[in-house]
Amino acid sequence: MSVALAAWDFGAAFRLIRQIASLRQEDMSAITGLSQSFLSTLESGARRLVNIDKIITVLQHMDVPPHIAPIPIPGSAAPNGIRARGAQPILIPAPAWENPLDIAKRLSATTTSNIDPATVALLEQGVTDLVDRYETEGPLRLAPEAVDLRNFIQDRLDGRQPPRQREALFRLAAQASGLLGYMAVNAGREALAEAYCAEAEQLAKEIADHELIMWTHGTRSLNAYYAGHYDQAVQWADTGLAIDPTHPQAIRLQSNGLARALGKLGDRAGAERAIAAAEDLSSRHTVSAGLTSCISFEPYGRARTLANAATAHVALANAPRVLGYADQIDELVEQSDSAWSQALVRLDVATALLAGPRPDIEHAMVLGRQVLEAGGGPPIRSVVQRAGELHSQATQWKDVAVVREYADALRSWQSAPQTRDLAKSAKMSHPTEHRRGAADAAHGRPGRIPSHPSTQHQ
Repeated sequence: MSVALAAWDFGAAFRLIRQIASLRQEDMSAITGLSQSFLSTLESGARRLVNIDKIITVLQHMDVPPHIAPIPIPGSAAPNGIRARGAQPILIPAPAWENPLDIAKRLSATTTSNIDPATVALLEQGVTDLVDRYETEGPLRLAPEAVDLRNFIQDRLDGRQPPRQREALFRLAAQASGLLGYMAVNAGREALAEAYCAEAEQLAKEIADHELIMWTHGTRSLNAYYAGHYDQAVQWADTGLAIDPTHPQAIRLQSNGLARALGKLGDRAGAERAIAAAEDLSSRHTVSAGLTSCISFEPYGRARTLANAATAHVALANAPRVLGYADQIDELVEQSDSAWSQALVRLDVATALLAGPRPDIEHAMVLGRQVLEAGGGPPIRSVVQRAGELHSQATQWKDVAVVREYADALRSWQSAPQTRDLAKSAKMSHPTEHRRGAADAAHGRPGRIPSHPSTQHQ
């Protein structure tokens, strides 16, 4: 009965009463004051009793105890509650209104932050500063600062912030982890680089920052490339491109990710398609014409894209294309503050000069010596590896004086402690058939063998 009344199902309540008391509908009509025909429709469920005045009248006529009545019954209320005939009063608690001061305290606690907008701005400037200084100071010098920045941001994240400030902190944390991941790649710390990149990606996903996620995939592709895992480099680049193939970040994924790894795998057509896609995106987006910082979160500038295109064609032993790209960016590279970029372009040109039917051994070794004598900037894995690759390409002419001189200079250059450690991690290897097949499968292509045979001295 209580359940039926609580649900305002008077038809069910009337049926129960009649069954228990063996009453007819005519009897219930006399008790409730409702017509017999109306009672019949109520009990059948065809209609419901919703008129408040009629409900109160029915409850009063039926002498329903107030504690099971669905609404208060006038005349049955006592000063401190509802009283049924001969029953104890049922108390109605007073509304639990809050104190205005309690409301103010709650609002203050909700909107209070352990970080102010000025500090967020300083942290953003800290990220920018690391990017700006990276190519002149390098990972070994800047990594401790990046770690301190990341830990400071984490300390703030462990507190309370309004949503917008918290989103800004998540983005800063992701960027700091991303920078550390990139630095770890350049320092030859593959496992550490992957851990930082995974952290950066997850933080970026929490705030749905797709641009930063794509940047992170580009760095993972770079890490796999320098580890010699070219099929994985292709897969990471493809994963990033799947997010948005038309985004400006796709320029880096195409040129630095796909093109170079596919070049190492001997996929000339695939590498050229990736380069063409990067150049097309560069023309459709507003990008810098110059040599953007390698670690920047901004889209690749055109010169940076062409430098990567040259590197892809080095692996394909296409000397004319390498020299053509190098000529296009030569002035921008020489004017830049990036010793790394100058070193890497020269090493690419030097390696390309050893390819083809008429290798220019002397010019190649002179360029290589220039890089070593200039120091190549703060030690990074890419410069160490390419300097070693140039030596490997030249070993077939090991009896030539300029080649021996370059080998001696390389050994001396690699003897410095920091460079020596990087040289140990520099393991850029030729891809196996298994790797080549995996990358081709990722792009739906049959396996291919590089079309250029090994260069012979002529």
